[in-house]
Amino acid sequence: MSSSDGGTTGLPRLPSPLHELPDERLERHGVHLQLKRDDLIDPEIPGNKWRKLRYNLQAAQEQGYTRLLTFGGAYSNHIRATAAAGRLWGFDTVGIIRGEEHEPLNDSLAHAAECGMTLTYLDRTTYRRKTEPDVLADLARQFGPCYVLPEGGSNGLAVRGTAELVDEITTEFDVICCATGTGGTLAGIASGMSGPERALGFAVLKGARFLEEEVRRLQQEAYGTATTNWAVDLDFHFGGYAKRNTVLDDFVIDFTERHGVTLDWVYEAKMMYGIFARTEAGDFPPGTRIIAVLS
Repeated sequence: MSSSDGGTTGLPRLPSPLHELPDERLERHGVHLQLKRDDLIDPEIPGNKWRKLRYNLQAAQEQGYTRLLTFGGAYSNHIRATAAAGRLWGFDTVGIIRGEEHEPLNDSLAHAAECGMTLTYLDRTTYRRKTEPDVLADLARQFGPCYVLPEGGSNGLAVRGTAELVDEITTEFDVICCATGTGGTLAGIASGMSGPERALGFAVLKGARFLEEEVRRLQQEAYGTATTNWAVDLDFHFGGYAKRNTVLDDFVIDFTERHGVTLDWVYEAKMMYGIFARTEAGDFPPGTRIIAVLS
């Protein structure tokens, strides 16, 4: 991906491939799985992050902003992607990180810093208030005028970007699955479907029932209406955001050995584990055609 004109006008739409995933653990239950490989769109700004950022970057440029400010945890793919997009498209970037600074930086934050992102930290109490006017005003005084992207990049413009994913799928399917952190990708996918298909989001956070209301809110922001063709699975968070255990680690290793695809353990591995577990439990009737989004 490159910017030939020095601006974001005409940001490209970048379709991703769809790959078959033969696996006897699914096949013996009559379940057919394909991977929507959004993770292959760009090495630094993978799939759903690019889809979420695309229209926001256009809006930032149209509104005359030169600096992006956004929020995330220490392992946030959105922080990393925003930093990379800023470097590519000529924006200064500021990342507001939840919690205390830890040295050395993990890979995600180190890469964001290498891309030129200014990293600053908010204690967890203040971070929970990050959308309140006094906190935003303080950040504006500190960093100047900024185009503010919400945590995870999820807003109405992001939903419109992720909805485009559905148009790229030319094969028939019954369920499309995604990992769910802030609800934006699930909201967009569900909004983009017009038939009997359903969307299923696997929450990567513990205690994430709030996502059900958040998905509806994001759909309303994007389109003025909410759909009912989706659900959030709350059972495969493995202890919470950026939490893991040996069961999940062993699943990632086995999946790589079987299919040559290394799953991101923060997001995609939890979704994929959930798909296999729900298949084994008989939650998907024989003949179900699933598409899993890797991003």
